[in-house]
Amino acid sequence: MPNALKKLEQARQLLQPILNEGRSRMRLGHADADSVLGGGLLLGAVHEIFAGDAGASGFAACAAQRVSGTKKMLWIIQDFSTLEYGTPSPTGFAELGIDPTRFLLLRAANAEDALRAGVDALSCTGLGAVILEIVGNPKVLDLVASRRLVLAAQHKSVTVILLRQGAIAEPSAAQTRWQIRSHHSSATDDWGMPRFETELVRNRQGEIGHWVMEWSCDDGAFRKPDDQAAHFGLVVRTPADGSFAAAALAG
Repeated sequence: MPNALKKLEQARQLLQPILNEGRSRMRLGHADADSVLGGGLLLGAVHEIFAGDAGASGFAACAAQRVSGTKKMLWIIQDFSTLEYGTPSPTGFAELGIDPTRFLLLRAANAEDALRAGVDALSCTGLGAVILEIVGNPKVLDLVASRRLVLAAQHKSVTVILLRQGAIAEPSAAQTRWQIRSHHSSATDDWGMPRFETELVRNRQGEIGHWVMEWSCDDGAFRKPDDQAAHFGLVVRTPADGSFAAAALAG
């Protein structure tokens, strides 16, 4: 009997990364989303965000802030992406209530270099989150590469936000897959708290869902909106001309 129990324990340890037993989660702050996610985003995992518009970059930054704790965050971006979709903005981070000095920005020449940098970065325990921004559907980002990212993220418990710009969904080992668009912010203020239309289209833990999430710049958490939207809120991108002014979506 002791040998059988020992073998069962060894099997459980081998399956633990797959079953996500004993792994930590971070609550987003939105009660319904956290409930569907089993208590929040799984840490040390890969989460895909497919961009419906520029608001997805803001959502990625906010999610990274939640999962990173007090650690630094790294944003890896392709040169082409900065031309096509803009550059992450220190001003935009500040407007979201995120200290810009907590973000490190690394530019890569292409998707292959970005993926290689991402895997290397995941060996650094000083990072709490890595945003890996990939444009389109490069062949290098296949299921094998996705699994490699997952294993690297699990090894050091660094969470990956895989931000997909101008891409279509393909097979992936990611824990969750989101489709994100910006949403109208509150009419009660001239600026308003940023809101996101979020759709969880894949969840390895079970259920999916569709919510409007408001980001509290003061509390650093997502929440349910109290009212209906009237105009668009801020985005974390700069215009393509490189200006550091925070970009806003036109109504």
